[in-house]
Amino acid sequence: MRPPDRAPARPTGLLERWAERFLNREVLTFLAVGGTGYVVDVTVFNVLRSIDPFEVWDPSVARTLAVVAAMCVTYLGNRTLTWRDHASGDRRREVALFVLFNIIGFGFSVVTLLISHDLLGMTSRLADNISANVIGLALGTLFRYVTYKRFVFGGPASARDRGPGTKEASDRDDPEVPVA
Repeated sequence: MRPPDRAPARPTGLLERWAERFLNREVLTFLAVGGTGYVVDVTVFNVLRSIDPFEVWDPSVARTLAVVAAMCVTYLGNRTLTWRDHASGDRRREVALFVLFNIIGFGFSVVTLLISHDLLGMTSRLADNISANVIGLALGTLFRYVTYKRFVFGGPASARDRGPGTKEASDRDDPEVPVA
């Protein structure tokens, strides 16, 4: 006699529920693409700072070119990997929003650095790195994920936007249908 089919056990702990909800393919791919962009940013900046003519120019030139290179990599990665299934509408609008939200996301690290360094007087190199590259980077990454998903690579309207009665809306309410 065969035992009855059981539904897969659902995580019961807070950490397990959080991991199930937030550590999906989309989030992990977004983080991998962002990590790749970060490596490109740091590498391009350091290479440019060590070759002619950039080594004698203001470092902001190398920084700007490194950010542009990283944005190209992250745009292509997010478009082709993270949100590959989302329809691409107006590509110019998509790129313009991507650049705008990247600049705002970068602003998070600048603002956290200014608060820590200038307002709170935490002027050590460690404090600067924690405020800009840990707290600011985390806030900027969260901001980018939300805005990219919603505005840049939003794709077709969700069932919630289409209203009740559609197949997608009824699937959203069905507990047996997984919601991404």
